[in-house]
Amino acid sequence: MKIIVPIKQVPEIAEVKIDPETKTLVRAGVPSILNPFDEFAVEEAVRIKEQLGEGEVIIITMGPPQAEEALKKCLAMGGDRAIHLSDRVFAGADTWATAYTIAQAIKAEAPYDLIICGKQAIDGDTAQVGPEIAEILGIPQVTYAVDVELAESKKRIKVKRETDEGFEVIECRLPALLTATKGLNEPRLPSLMAIMSASKKEIRLITAEALGGDQEQYGLPGSPTQVVEVFTPEQRTGGIKIDGTEDPEGAAKQLVEWLLKKGVI
Repeated sequence: MKIIVPIKQVPEIAEVKIDPETKTLVRAGVPSILNPFDEFAVEEAVRIKEQLGEGEVIIITMGPPQAEEALKKCLAMGGDRAIHLSDRVFAGADTWATAYTIAQAIKAEAPYDLIICGKQAIDGDTAQVGPEIAEILGIPQVTYAVDVELAESKKRIKVKRETDEGFEVIECRLPALLTATKGLNEPRLPSLMAIMSASKKEIRLITAEALGGDQEQYGLPGSPTQVVEVFTPEQRTGGIKIDGTEDPEGAAKQLVEWLLKKGVI
């Protein structure tokens, strides 16, 4: 079974700042990490391969040269080989252009059985790239997976997915695309031996020209949406803190009086 896992290297959210002049994220000097939701995707792919006792897990990312570090971590977690889509032509891509680019790399790996993405990247929080990849490839998709069961035939998959109302179970044919969310598994911490072994695994660098496809669909030219501005919301003020640890009744009375004063009740 061939399983493909698209991943992304993202800035450490706690360190992100906004340039007051350009209104864009300041990435210089900010440490980068593997997108946390992608860790669930990699772990699930490796678990399926281990359960079957055979198969291949291919990691794909689109990003600058330093994104190779995220690929190395995925290989240390159990990925077999990696593909790094890196070219200035890819710069400025929105979710659609990103999905198109990754889909071209996936097409080159056909036939494949399963694609697993993290549900979203923590820097953009759009949750769009995974579903858009499935749409471009014309395959079924099941989002927000919290449990995955592969049929004995290896032709179908049963997925328990999280919804706003609870959970639902969907069965679909393969190939298909899943997006993984927290609760699907517990990502492993790579051992020193696994980290050393990952350094010997293949990471293939692919440029826009080598990737082929419609070059006008890559990067900024292929992006129908653009970020106009990024800003920090104003800090809310005017609230109060009520501690009812020692006197719950007094705290409740204080809260009611404050709500009455504000005209809420």
